[in-house]
Amino acid sequence: MRNVIEEARMVLPGIQALFGFQTIAVFNQRFLDLPGAMQLCHLLALALVVLSIALAMAPAAYHRIVESHQVSEQTVRLSSWFICAALAPLAGGLALDMAVVLYLVAPSYALSAAGTAATLALLLGLWFAFPLRARRRRG
Repeated sequence: MRNVIEEARMVLPGIQALFGFQTIAVFNQRFLDLPGAMQLCHLLALALVVLSIALAMAPAAYHRIVESHQVSEQTVRLSSWFICAALAPLAGGLALDMAVVLYLVAPSYALSAAGTAATLALLLGLWFAFPLRARRRRG
């Protein structure tokens, strides 16, 4: 359980920092100049990062409420699942914000969509496909 909590502690500050930057972006004048579709894209990215924070923090809350003085194998498994699950919405949020940034650099929906797809493929590949493939090879 200590390892699971340490993993959450490593991931959570980065996610929270991203959330802070995402929130501040809304108050920037250039945000108001974005088309509605890109503003919505940023809002969806923000929502996905909130979901990621909730999933990453769930193990600590669950442990404190359900098993504050002990640790079961079920809690370790559930906590590990929560942390792993937090990476999926984080990847989506990062990819959607990449779309917004790319649109600011070169106002093109096609470039934004391509950047979103590439970012999502990279993150999901490294965070899920690669480890799952390695686990399958080990049997």
